[in-house]
Amino acid sequence: MRIIQEGTIALGPGKVSLLEAVREHGSISAAARSMNMSYRRAWLLMDELNRALGSQATVSEHGGQSGGGSTLKPGGEEIIRLYRSIEARAATVCAPDIKALVKLLKT
Repeated sequence: MRIIQEGTIALGPGKVSLLEAVREHGSISAAARSMNMSYRRAWLLMDELNRALGSQATVSEHGGQSGGGSTLKPGGEEIIRLYRSIEARAATVCAPDIKALVKLLKT
């Protein structure tokens, strides 16, 4: 599922996966590495998401002795929860149609 806002993908599977990776790894750079993505690409995706939201999904601390990092704000956690819930319900409801589509694919 993708939510398009003003011609941009405001929310989709890649951004949700990136939020999950930030939650797991504690920084955008570590999340990007875990997804084989450049830091710049990850930062741009997070910036795009944060600009689309009423409040930011993440909070980042800049470098320093501990090297900084990022954590999810409650809104970021809620995005993951809602998105994954919708995804699971859609898979259940759409299972017959998905099965029919899969039959159309080459084996």
